[in-house]
Amino acid sequence: MEQRGFGDLEAMIMDWVWDHQEPITVREVFEDLSQQRPIAYTTVLSTMDNLYRKRWLTRQRNGKAYVYRAAMSRAERSARLMKAAFDSGGDTNTVLAFFVEQMSTEQSAQLKAALSKGRRS
Repeated sequence: MEQRGFGDLEAMIMDWVWDHQEPITVREVFEDLSQQRPIAYTTVLSTMDNLYRKRWLTRQRNGKAYVYRAAMSRAERSARLMKAAFDSGGDTNTVLAFFVEQMSTEQSAQLKAALSKGRRS
């Protein structure tokens, strides 16, 4: 699965899907987005179809329409982006050092807890 960033509309739709964890239809997304900005139903339809073809969404037929779900959680996507950054960022120690320097105290504590938990598993 490609890890590049989403386009603006793709990002809005993925955020909507992640925020509404139940299966959703194009119509539901369109109705919500059209209240925020002028947008055509077919634009939402084609964007969701693109996200499906890129394997960011899964879909299942429900009557005449498809219902969509995220193929992975927002947290899983973030973790994959972090791994891709480490894999492609050059010297891993330097990348990791810059990453840790940008963390808040709370985030640093969460990282330490996750590392400790990971070592016990």
